[in-house]
Amino acid sequence: MNALAIRPEDLGRGSPCRLAIVDDADALAAAFAQSMITAYRAAKAAGRPQVVFIVPVGPVGQFERLAAYANEARLSLADLVLINMDEYLSPDGRDFIAPDDPLSFRGHMQRHLWDRLDPALAPPASHRHFPDPRRPEATTALIARLGGVDVAFGGVGITGHLAFNDPPEPGDGMDLDSFAALPTRVVRLSRETLTINAVTAARGNIDRIPRLAVTVGMAEILASRQVRIFMNRTWHCAIVRKLLHGPVTPAVPASLLQRHPDVVVTITRDVAQLPEPELR
Repeated sequence: MNALAIRPEDLGRGSPCRLAIVDDADALAAAFAQSMITAYRAAKAAGRPQVVFIVPVGPVGQFERLAAYANEARLSLADLVLINMDEYLSPDGRDFIAPDDPLSFRGHMQRHLWDRLDPALAPPASHRHFPDPRRPEATTALIARLGGVDVAFGGVGITGHLAFNDPPEPGDGMDLDSFAALPTRVVRLSRETLTINAVTAARGNIDRIPRLAVTVGMAEILASRQVRIFMNRTWHCAIVRKLLHGPVTPAVPASLLQRHPDVVVTITRDVAQLPEPELR
């Protein structure tokens, strides 16, 4: 089967991952926020003393909605532990980029969630975690202490990456199980990821995108009890088909989600369209 030729009306059929389609990016951000709220309440109802989410910054728009809902409903998030997937690093890979850098995920979380959420409803600072480039193993240890991740939320990169887990470079020879076991670590971004991030976040200024990042590993994502993926870019049309219907391979990291028992992929209608060429 040629995954890239699957028609919009057939997308998701036969895939082990469930598919939901919403109208546009605004609807997707609302669905993302609601998914976090629903999962938090379900985990608390099930008796979880602390609810652990892995979260991305992209796509955007969900965190301000989460803050607004919690403020209006007076929903305490004191038991929520948020582990951000990744962050860009300084050229030597030892420190985060500054939080006032427009590309900083830490800065984004502060502006779009923590500054908006009523402090009386917010989790303590100790529950707000970014992987440490100097001690990446601390994230794995934290997850183990908390009894695992309830939900890994995420987007997908143009290479199929989850967090910043890009595919192995050509000739690397890493097998599927070894790739699935990759832990939290410092990584060098692929050329494809640098390019698409420059297009989406820096008006094409590829020199502005940091070359290094710290990322949670495939191991932490795949071990989560649930995985919820959100995709809203037109360039997702091809990779969503590989995720849902292509072979499971390290060449498309998101395809490994086909081996997970509880995955829901939510996309916009634009993403469901066939990835056919069009000169503009």
